[in-house]
Amino acid sequence: MNQNFLCNKCKQLLEKQAKFEIEQKTSYPYSFQEHLYIFEYQGMIRKIIINYKFNDKSYLYQTIVNFLLKNKKFFQILKSYDTIIPVPISAKRRKQRGYNQSALIAKEIAKIVQIEYKDQVLIKTQNIIEQSKLNKEERQKNVQGAYKLYQPEKINNKKILLVDDIYTTGSTVNECSKILNQAKPEKIGIFTIAKD
Repeated sequence: MNQNFLCNKCKQLLEKQAKFEIEQKTSYPYSFQEHLYIFEYQGMIRKIIINYKFNDKSYLYQTIVNFLLKNKKFFQILKSYDTIIPVPISAKRRKQRGYNQSALIAKEIAKIVQIEYKDQVLIKTQNIIEQSKLNKEERQKNVQGAYKLYQPEKINNKKILLVDDIYTTGSTVNECSKILNQAKPEKIGIFTIAKD
């Protein structure tokens, strides 16, 4: 694996593992309508995401987005949204990591698919315990009150795509969607690289 791309063997392996799933989430307890993801969170993609997120390999977002946009069905679904919003991280976490991994992916998708990118509508106001260190119940409590909505008129009646890296229990994206729903968007979809 070098800075910009995966070796052919790795690409072929990832292509075999790719699922490109679309799950409809139409009822309680979900605050969003659909979840799009490419992989199960295991094997090579798990290593790539861990490197991307924790080991200062921010350039891997290009590999992930390039892989995603090869799927025509997914590309068309992404194009049906008006606005793309990354799950925010706290200022403290951003300073530690140097980047928001979800924002890099969201911005690149927005540019290629040509939909608007907004990263100042949803803000993280608390530096909470990392979700990966908690169980399901703790995760739900941990994210409550951690996000705030700014300038809701910017997403009113819009189709919103919320981007995160991994979907585990759904607590983070569900909480973010609850906050975004205050702006009365037309629809909220979630895109993650992988689902655990």
